[in-house]
Amino acid sequence: MALLETASLILLCITSYDRPMSHLTKLTTSRFTTAVPLYIQIAEGLLDQIELGDLSPGDRLPPERELSEMLGVNRMTLRRALELLETRGLLIRRQGDGTYIAEPKIERQAGQLVPFTQGMQRRGYMPGAKVITFERRPVEVAMAKELRLPVSAPVYFVRRLRLINHEPVMLERITMPAQCFPGLERYDLSDRSLYEVIEKEYGIVAIRARQSLEPVSATEYEAELLNVKPGAPMMLERRLAFDENDQPIECGRDLYRGDRFRFVTEVAPLEL
Repeated sequence: MALLETASLILLCITSYDRPMSHLTKLTTSRFTTAVPLYIQIAEGLLDQIELGDLSPGDRLPPERELSEMLGVNRMTLRRALELLETRGLLIRRQGDGTYIAEPKIERQAGQLVPFTQGMQRRGYMPGAKVITFERRPVEVAMAKELRLPVSAPVYFVRRLRLINHEPVMLERITMPAQCFPGLERYDLSDRSLYEVIEKEYGIVAIRARQSLEPVSATEYEAELLNVKPGAPMMLERRLAFDENDQPIECGRDLYRGDRFRFVTEVAPLEL
């Protein structure tokens, strides 16, 4: 069966949830294509409806037993499809209550240097922070190379848990040359944007940054802080920011929850 037809029938099953079961058309496994695993087809059908807006945040899916009967598949196959979407942050399972369509992911610009606080405020969210580590210490060899510092030069190391509407969504690790920001410990980084502090208090502006993204999995420590399961998908953003004199002023390692963010960029046609 074509994926669009599959998606439409899934939607019919969901929107018809309050109607008698006899009013539903069952989809048997023989009507799916054999080229793609069945649970993938079911997941893609649901994903299509979420992206099209036919399924909205907060919509509740029928119980697994009923939904598997509606689609004519076994519960193990259905469960694999739902687990796949849950892992990607598209579904939320509430113990004893059911499975719901999750809130849309927050878009984060991958090709622009936008401070977290400013970016979230623009989208109508309430950003926050909890400082976990703030210390002055000698720089390690690898970091000294990144920041163009002598080995053992003093740096500030900051680890913050970033919040949106009081929910933990990102774990931030920052290393900055202490010589550029003397007395940084005087400022409350649980209440202020770091880039706002360095601009207003030190007159230093981050002009550009070199950034990279890579998918990783949450460790037990990270999972506990971010309120996810160990091994949950995350996105690691590595960043080296430079001032107007092209000197590195900050090295960041930001770990975003994969179920809450998507990274976007704009591209132009290739000039031949």
